[in-house]
Amino acid sequence: MAFSLSSPAFENGRPIPHRHTRGGDNLSPFLQWADPPDGAQSFVVVLEDADAPIPAFRHWVVYDIPQDRRHLAEGNSSGAGTEALPHATNDFGNARYDGPEPVAEGQPHTYRYRLMALNVPSIDVRSGAPAREVLEAARPHLIAEAELTGTYSH
Repeated sequence: MAFSLSSPAFENGRPIPHRHTRGGDNLSPFLQWADPPDGAQSFVVVLEDADAPIPAFRHWVVYDIPQDRRHLAEGNSSGAGTEALPHATNDFGNARYDGPEPVAEGQPHTYRYRLMALNVPSIDVRSGAPAREVLEAARPHLIAEAELTGTYSH
């Protein structure tokens, strides 16, 4: 089997439920993954709007996810609680999940949830670093990537 990312909230390529959008409950969806590559020591999860006017507008980046984890629970979006993991500052300026919210009404956007497997247990960035900075620090350590896409329009 190949490295994969999925969610019980929506199927790949299908609409993202309203509860997982900024206009809804703004809850990150339950994400699960399988068959990470040999050598994976940590993971990074990224949510980006592939159709934003600013290329790859980043809604969420969670990093330093331990290599033995195989999911993120629904609502693991504030960096608090038992599943506390570091969050980068997204392109809205928040260190949390901010779900889909297309600028233009009626124009569906494609959102990519990407899971990056890294060959290091953690990446060296300051707390609250911008998403761009976290992803630049992760890129040299990337050994595999899995993706789940969804669409949303309001």
